Amino acid sequence: MASGDAGPPRAQGSARSPRRLDRTKDQAITAAVVDVLDRLGLRGFTMDEVALSAGVGKAAIYRRWAGKTDLLASYTEGSIEGTLDVSDTGSLRTDLIGLLASAVAHFNGPAGRANRALLSAVHDDPALAAAYHSGPVAQWAAAFDEVLRRAVGRGEIAPTVDASLAAEAGAAILVQRWLLLGQHIDEELVTAVVDRVVLPLLRDHGAQRLPDAPAPGTPSSER
Repeated sequence: MASGDAGPPRAQGSARSPRRLDRTKDQAITAAVVDVLDRLGLRGFTMDEVALSAGVGKAAIYRRWAGKTDLLASYTEGSIEGTLDVSDTGSLRTDLIGLLASAVAHFNGPAGRANRALLSAVHDDPALAAAYHSGPVAQWAAAFDEVLRRAVGRGEIAPTVDASLAAEAGAAILVQRWLLLGQHIDEELVTAVVDRVVLPLLRDHGAQRLPDAPAPGTPSSER
């Protein structure tokens, strides 16, 4: 199974400096972002705290990112990169269990708690919203699609089945337990979600496609 650790933030601000950056510091800064968000939440998140936790000077951070918003958006975009397990186990059911279990491993760890702190600001910050949709949301959709393409190839589900409802419903139950209830999610729940929610929806050939989600930043009156 893939690791639950978040990948390094994408150093969007690195173009500001022509000097070669010490990439060993990137991992330290990534770990520091997780640590500060986990311990202090978004309100307590400062560049001073990140520098202290990472054991680097603030200048090292500002050579990579323009400021706090840039750093958080960069971290958000890459926060689940490499954590989702899309291994081919030979069956749709076990592929789905592996995929959801890898997401849960992330939820249950420090990086998951850091992401939970960030989600409170996603809808009010266009940069974070864009990073969240181009990162975790897009990566989850791509991982789910990969698992389903294999299942279609094996003949386990029809190629005409639309998976949008199954993908969102399965994730929604886990996210509700993690985000709203703050619960530790166990393997038993993952298996139940796959068996009772995701698989029945995928095998229901009459399932309707969900309406497309509004673009980030769309006013509620236009949704």
